[in-house]
Amino acid sequence: MADQAQTLGTHRRWILAWHFFAVPILLINVFVVAVNFVRDPRLINGWAVLVAIALFLGIFLSRSMPLRAQDRIIRLEERGRLERVLPADLRGRIGDLTADQLIGLRFAPDDEVPELARRALGGELKTRVDIKRAIRNWRPDHMRV
Repeated sequence: MADQAQTLGTHRRWILAWHFFAVPILLINVFVVAVNFVRDPRLINGWAVLVAIALFLGIFLSRSMPLRAQDRIIRLEERGRLERVLPADLRGRIGDLTADQLIGLRFAPDDEVPELARRALGGELKTRVDIKRAIRNWRPDHMRV
């Protein structure tokens, strides 16, 4: 992936074993054991439903917690970068940008950041997707979780 050019359409990270194997199998497992419990409502089958749900949630959380930590790091990195690249009139407003907007700005090259930040602060670019769509020259991030 590091050799490929990243774009709005290709920046999402798909982990085959996670997205197309582990998650679907665990979700299907919840339904299979739930159907088994409905057909045979014994304590052990009810327990199997609870375990299946716990496994699915545990695996889901094992992915979402690192993503949340990554978002916090991105916020910190982007605030530092904005201090460096924004003009003086915008630097005092860095705290007004939402976490979602900061996450979107990470893909913008330094020369596009002032314009995009101004548009975000003005209410034109509200979400990370809005900002990503407005980027002309994508700055790839190959180190995402």
